[in-house]
Amino acid sequence: MTGNLAALFAAMLAFVGGHFLLSWPAIRGSLVARIGEKAFASMYSLLMLACLVWVIAAYRVAPPHVLWDAGYRSNLVPLVVMPFAMMLAVVGLLSRSPTLMGGGAMFRHGAVEVRGIFTITRHPFLCGAALWAIAHLVANGDAASVLLFGGMAILALAGMFAIDHKRSLKLGDAWASYAAHSSRVPFAAALSGRTRVDWAGIGWLRPTIGVVLYVVLLFAHDWLFGVPAGLILN
Repeated sequence: MTGNLAALFAAMLAFVGGHFLLSWPAIRGSLVARIGEKAFASMYSLLMLACLVWVIAAYRVAPPHVLWDAGYRSNLVPLVVMPFAMMLAVVGLLSRSPTLMGGGAMFRHGAVEVRGIFTITRHPFLCGAALWAIAHLVANGDAASVLLFGGMAILALAGMFAIDHKRSLKLGDAWASYAAHSSRVPFAAALSGRTRVDWAGIGWLRPTIGVVLYVVLLFAHDWLFGVPAGLILN
């Protein structure tokens, strides 16, 4: 069965647009006031999961319309980038984060010290997601991949700015202090002298989990997604 790019575009629009629409302060605030925080979080998660399933289904049957062919060497890009993407994403998810859903509660008692992975970037999960999307966009020059990975890159990169804006409006000076000692771009705050990388706070276990997950996905890529992960480069 072959689908069409319009269906994939609609699915990506629902997934990416849904994230921004439901997270918009006015809309989110109105819904939370009506149904409560927990019910909103559940509704949000279920809707985005349904949209993600739609995206995956539409991508799997999209027509193979090639826009560019960068050659087999382009497979090296995700092979090199993905270990770092997985480490950022996994460590970010396994750390108590002020930028993930519900993270604003960390500022309940005032300013929060920048520690651990957040001395590298205050958006580790989204940085990992952006690296994943951009690396796969380079290696896959078909129209369906441009829609999928391009949309995911937009969601991750724009999401950082959207979260920062919402936190700034809600938390004021407490967030301004946190943002001043951290950065969206990895290592930017450390290189500018605004913070020092907290290697001890990052530890070794969570990055190791990220690397192990990368290896598992590398060798299971064909089985999981129906596409080899570039292990054969000739």
